[in-house]
Amino acid sequence: MSRLYLFHKPYRVLSQFTDKENAEGTPRATLADYLDVPGIYPAGRLDHDSEGLLLLSDDGELIHRISHPRHKQPKTYRVQVEGEPDDAALRALRAGITLKDGPTRPAKVRRLEASGLPERAPPLNPKRHPDTCWLELTISEGRNRQVRRMTAHVGHPTLRLVRVAIGPWTLDGLAPGEWRHETLHAPTPPTDRRSPGHRDAGRRNSKSRNGRTRR
Repeated sequence: MSRLYLFHKPYRVLSQFTDKENAEGTPRATLADYLDVPGIYPAGRLDHDSEGLLLLSDDGELIHRISHPRHKQPKTYRVQVEGEPDDAALRALRAGITLKDGPTRPAKVRRLEASGLPERAPPLNPKRHPDTCWLELTISEGRNRQVRRMTAHVGHPTLRLVRVAIGPWTLDGLAPGEWRHETLHAPTPPTDRRSPGHRDAGRRNSKSRNGRTRR
């Protein structure tokens, strides 16, 4: 069995347990301020200025299966962008656009009437950003700051980015700074390769909810 931890990373929290790269001299918040669980590591990351779902585990093979690009786990984001993207901008995102590191795969994109998310702390300044729009994007790649670069490419820079799902795992029920864990059973290999109807038994089978650890 493996344990998978689902954490709602707040804004301006590092996706690591230490802040070794801080050159400013001012301590930055890390995962250690919220998760007091020894021996776990993140499967992938979110930027310091991004929010949302971060998956962690003590199982290296599980981390690899979740984070390696070969497995193409779809990732869904809700993004608040500058301005109001028109249909042509959305079509470009859906078709795939060419960034400096090459063309992207087609994305699933839709407009949202509201984000359904809690207010960010600190919130966006409405005087500085009076005209914004929420989009939901699903991509199957993990390039550096990819969603931000995609929306900027079509003329609508991302102001706020929240990851709400990775594969089958979602942010549902988690406030910023909260986490929960699930117990996963590793797939069981078939005992008889000649039995075409046999299926692996790797399924989620239990969940437990944990509260937030405050700084």
